[in-house]
Amino acid sequence: MDSRPGLAMDATSLEVFLAREFPQVAADFAIEAAGPEGVRLRLRVAEKHLRPGGTVSGPTIFALADVGIYLAILARIGPVALAVTTNASVDFMRKPAAGADLLAEIRILKLGRTLAVGDVLVFSEGAEGPVARASMTYAIPPKAAG
Repeated sequence: MDSRPGLAMDATSLEVFLAREFPQVAADFAIEAAGPEGVRLRLRVAEKHLRPGGTVSGPTIFALADVGIYLAILARIGPVALAVTTNASVDFMRKPAAGADLLAEIRILKLGRTLAVGDVLVFSEGAEGPVARASMTYAIPPKAAG
């Protein structure tokens, strides 16, 4: 069971953190909700995210899941820039709708002192069923562990 149920950062503070620490990608994302139960993150799909054939690329979907888990962890533990991915698994299930934003529903399954495990469902806006599912583990630096 999770030992840290509270919220350390809300959606606004997560967006400020992302813009400050990762300005190269911050404009791609919008944090729609952040709470102890998880985060909802939007990827504003643009031409740079597409692969031949006009669909969102796999690396873009991976990035959405990875950023989403990272933000969900920070929502719980606060601004820790050096938390890093240690394991990732992504299942690509169906082709995203052309031109539609992607929405990620992220939840933290376990938040320990040094590791966090999360799950992400990625949806194409306006379409039924997830386009991808990801499971990721993050290492939390000792200073941030509580």
